[in-house]
Amino acid sequence: MTGHSDSRQQDERRNIPRTDELLRLPETKAARLRLAEHALKALIKGVVGRAQRAEIAPQDVRAEVARVLASARPYSLRPVLNATGVIVHTNLGRASLPEVAKAALCDAASYTDVEMDLPAGVRSKNRGRGAISALLAACPGAEDALVVNNGASALLLATAALAPQQEVIISRGELIEIGAGFRLPELIESSGTRLKEIGATNRTHLSDYKSALSTHTGAILKVHPSNFRIEGFTTSVDVPQLQQLLKRHNKQLGASGERVHLIVDLGSGLLVPDPALPEEPDLQAQLASGADVVIASGDKLLGGPQAGIILGTKEALSKIKKHPLARAVRIDKLRLNALEAAINAPSNAVQDSLHIDLAEYEGRTQDIAAAVGGQVTTHAGRVGGGGAPEYPLEGFAVSLPEQFAQHLRTGEPAVLPRVHQGQCLVDVRCIPPAQDAQLIDAILAAQQALAAQGEK
Repeated sequence: MTGHSDSRQQDERRNIPRTDELLRLPETKAARLRLAEHALKALIKGVVGRAQRAEIAPQDVRAEVARVLASARPYSLRPVLNATGVIVHTNLGRASLPEVAKAALCDAASYTDVEMDLPAGVRSKNRGRGAISALLAACPGAEDALVVNNGASALLLATAALAPQQEVIISRGELIEIGAGFRLPELIESSGTRLKEIGATNRTHLSDYKSALSTHTGAILKVHPSNFRIEGFTTSVDVPQLQQLLKRHNKQLGASGERVHLIVDLGSGLLVPDPALPEEPDLQAQLASGADVVIASGDKLLGGPQAGIILGTKEALSKIKKHPLARAVRIDKLRLNALEAAINAPSNAVQDSLHIDLAEYEGRTQDIAAAVGGQVTTHAGRVGGGGAPEYPLEGFAVSLPEQFAQHLRTGEPAVLPRVHQGQCLVDVRCIPPAQDAQLIDAILAAQQALAAQGEK
């Protein structure tokens, strides 16, 4: 029986259309307006491979090729409705850009005057001046600014420029690991800068910093913890105390000594205090307290694209801008334009989600639950992305059976819910009201798919 079955499958495979024939289909010709030849061939070979594995019948190959090509795009990232309640969701690309920033991306996608003085007709040295001016206007405590590729590259550049081949003093409680397993000590030391660890995980005193200062010290680095909190028997030293310590130390060095700088890495990018996040430090306050340089990410609480933001004194920024690494970590024109737009916009998706109207939020949740047969439950949201770690945001969610989650993630549009304690929780905090109808349709489609599975 097995021999006859194998023979029959081989006979059927002979009927699979050839790749060159499929490349001549009218649907393939139409798809060439959107897809390069190598992309077309890869998609067609994928369909042929499925037929060779008997996943589809040979007579269905042409129709399947037409279907696949009709929906194919020259890029793979998919839009996702963020129903997790986490505002700055790293796995979803962190901040969702405001509409003006999306328009700025499009405007910068073609030729633009990123390094061109159009009136003079010569090359300009003011690359990124618009974004820098917007940052300085939004955070007037800074004397100068620089924008680079991301937060990690900003920290790498700042330490390399301000403490070249020198020591950077850091508390052991701030030796953190950032996303994807990258650890700050390894990142900083990759430039040749040496870290001098002081204190203990839970307690670091001003005397620890004072004892560590020497002629080999280039900077003191203070890092805001990301995604965790240390509570209980703890002690830490704040920026004003460190500033006073360095003021006395630098005075003792005199004019002949190289100044020791105070670098503060906040990460989350809160420009000014926000009453919704009372425990989250802001850039303006750190600069006012005496930090020479403050570092943050552009795609977190600031609500812009991926970017590394460096704000500080003219003296410190001058050194940073002149360092050779500054060229290696330079940001592209698209994100420069989008960052400027996000800073100058009256609001953005991060702030809208953080300061959401609770009555409207609950009403939307109730309407969606009624439309899909779910239950409304309280659900604490989060800032995410290392901002305000463990700080709950009052909220609500539609509770559905856990089986809904996979169908929502793989549906169209894709919806990412939160799975918690056997429930699929759909939180609309980060979903614009205009997309509620899409969300309802996605949940109903998942419901139908589960019902079809049950019938089988």
